[in-house]
Amino acid sequence: MDVEIFSHGAAEEVTGSKHFLEITAKTGKTTIMVDCGAFQGRRAEADQKNRDWGFDASKVDAVVLSHAHFDHCGLLPILKRKGYRGEIWATPASRDLASLVMTDSAHIQAKDLEYLGRKAAKKGTPFDKEPLYTERDVVQCMESFATVSYHRPFTPAEGVRATFYDAGHILGSAITLFEIADGNRTLRVAFSGDLGRKNLPIIRDPDLIPRVDYLVLESTYGNRAHDPIGRAKERLGEAVARTAERGGKIVIPAFAVERTQELVFFLHLLQDEGRIPKLPIFVDSPMAVNATSIFRVHQECYDEETRRAFLDHHENPFGWGELHYVVSQEESKALNRLQGPALIISSSGMCESGRILHHLANTIEDSRNTVLIVGFMAQNTLGRKILEGSPEVNIFGDSFRLKAEVVVLNAFSAHADYNEILEYVGRLEGGERESGNQTGAGHDAGRNNGAGGLRGIYLVHGEPDAQTALKSRLEGAGFNTTIVRYGERYPLS
Repeated sequence: MDVEIFSHGAAEEVTGSKHFLEITAKTGKTTIMVDCGAFQGRRAEADQKNRDWGFDASKVDAVVLSHAHFDHCGLLPILKRKGYRGEIWATPASRDLASLVMTDSAHIQAKDLEYLGRKAAKKGTPFDKEPLYTERDVVQCMESFATVSYHRPFTPAEGVRATFYDAGHILGSAITLFEIADGNRTLRVAFSGDLGRKNLPIIRDPDLIPRVDYLVLESTYGNRAHDPIGRAKERLGEAVARTAERGGKIVIPAFAVERTQELVFFLHLLQDEGRIPKLPIFVDSPMAVNATSIFRVHQECYDEETRRAFLDHHENPFGWGELHYVVSQEESKALNRLQGPALIISSSGMCESGRILHHLANTIEDSRNTVLIVGFMAQNTLGRKILEGSPEVNIFGDSFRLKAEVVVLNAFSAHADYNEILEYVGRLEGGERESGNQTGAGHDAGRNNGAGGLRGIYLVHGEPDAQTALKSRLEGAGFNTTIVRYGERYPLS
């Protein structure tokens, strides 16, 4: 039996996750795909990558979804059109959130193309671009989903057993452990998806999976260390109070799934504690409104802190007097006429589409206002340009001067930093088996070459600088580490 892994996305880049586990035996070839995410970045380049795939979807036997962020699930609706006929395996929470994310994407694509079409018509230029997919495509895609809870083995393909473990990244996120039977031996390969952090609000800490032979590991923050998550709450309160005092607005681009709910959770605590003024707070994203409803349903994913802070007292962590959920376009437009301090959370998180573009266009040229960056911004996105303080940015083809204060809170990241990744891998190599909320056992260098130890780590989902730095640190701790390159195949012995 021969086993290989390869990637057609999120290889030396952060978006567009598409990873493959291919097994060749005497009985034939089995191909399992982990994630089918959309690329984000330069518009023309991302559009081309999202439409033109370097693999044959009809040859894929099973798809496993790690979690419901757009760069991991965003192209699932195109699979059937390209010939895929199998099932899409996910946790129940990931299934519900993915449906929402993909439906919202289809809606935004249609609206953005309608808007750009009107602009082109005014300029007298031709415009015939079609959306990547429609809401009908999403409905057909959802028919292929099969859901499995954490720690319950399932069989995505003959001879392959898989198990989901909580990745602690977003609601429903999973590390997937594949066990491949080969005569009297079993090869164990894990895909981390996006690995979360300890002590994030709402959700549980990452599970420690059983020992594996190979680990396909994300590396988003392979060259950076986060501030403690408790510091994020403090700095959030400071930025809100400072902006409100000068009469400005706080605009926060945030992913509708997880990040928005975390912000709402912390803002609720800050107002209860009197650390920020009672200014109006708006969540302006129909998707975030619906995602919050899904969060309320999937309380099985909550950590004990959330239960103690709210559920035990029958309080809603996602609702109170100053918080307003905005759904209609008319309400959204009205926010741009607000006078006085206010806080607006809107998507998309990387400022590439959606209502956040309109809010930025109406606020970034006023120095009283603040743009609060609370998540990773991929290269060539509008969010990255704002984060880096570009003097001018383009929104809907028009140029705007960036005069608003820009505050970056990297502690909000739901991705493990290099210290947290090293700790996780070290504990895994140490052979601990219990899941969730363990204390670290430190790095256990050198064990990877022993019997049954971790034989190799393959880095995906990271930009080159981050991956090079993380590879060096992992190798310094005694782990054989490889950076996965687009389309290149890596045999696992």
